[in-house]
Amino acid sequence: MKLIIQIPCYNEEQTLPATYVDLPKHIDGVDEIETLIIDDGSTDKTVEIARALGVNHIIVFKRNKGLARAFEAGLENCLKLGADIIVNTDADNQYSGADVENLVKPILQEQADVVIGDRQTASIEHFSFFKKILQKLGSFTVRKLSNSDINDAVSGFRAFNRQTALKINILTDFSYTIENIIQLEYLKAKIVSIPIKTNPKTRKSRLFKSIPNFIGQQLTTLIRAYSNYRALKVFTTLGVFLIIPGILGFIRFIYFYFTEGGLGHIQSLIFSTAFLNVGFIIIIFGILADMISKNRKIIEKILEINKIELWKKK
Repeated sequence: MKLIIQIPCYNEEQTLPATYVDLPKHIDGVDEIETLIIDDGSTDKTVEIARALGVNHIIVFKRNKGLARAFEAGLENCLKLGADIIVNTDADNQYSGADVENLVKPILQEQADVVIGDRQTASIEHFSFFKKILQKLGSFTVRKLSNSDINDAVSGFRAFNRQTALKINILTDFSYTIENIIQLEYLKAKIVSIPIKTNPKTRKSRLFKSIPNFIGQQLTTLIRAYSNYRALKVFTTLGVFLIIPGILGFIRFIYFYFTEGGLGHIQSLIFSTAFLNVGFIIIIFGILADMISKNRKIIEKILEINKIELWKKK
């Protein structure tokens, strides 16, 4: 059983040593533990420090591509290196390395495909009241849309078994965390959430410029991801939302037509016709999007098989 711990990095020369040293060197049930750094275009000495620390594998981007692309590259390379379990953690030493063992335990016991660490944000002192509310509201929304029991939807401290990691595709360019959960639900993966400890804050987040920017980015990602994997449901809901007032307007026209002769109420008929037409067109778009989604599922399966065959040859 091989575990690879991947750490996306962007200018982390100050925090990487503490993060790396805190990682476990032995876990019961795991034969090998290796580390992989994804350097996301750092301009400091992150790569040099990673080599000095003895990191097993280092991927270097020539320019900054963002957390989602770094996570995706790490996942792909961990699979190429033969990882049976992949743990993703942050380089800012936010998460406690001791919790890696707790994170992989449900996977070793075959009780989960994916395990997500719950930072229990309500108890984190350096989180403002507003940020705690946002975290709670955001996680609640993702929970409802993904039909999962995830308490901390944006936690990057995650463990994946090999079978599930092979199926993951990241489409967003921002943060993979929310899209990942939506896709995992679509894949019918067994997701478990466990409480974890966090370390004192070492620096400000580099993922977003401000809270409004973060909210906007995450909301956009959520809508895109959910629409991507639940296209028929999204388009049908929107279509019905437009069809209902169209039907009501048509009923209004019929009522006045038979009671008052319809004079002066032709606008109800125009209103109804427009809403009904747009509503039905949107539902048709949903059917087409659902058909495309089914084709994508077939393509993703082919890609998964091709990955396995390609890496076997290597």
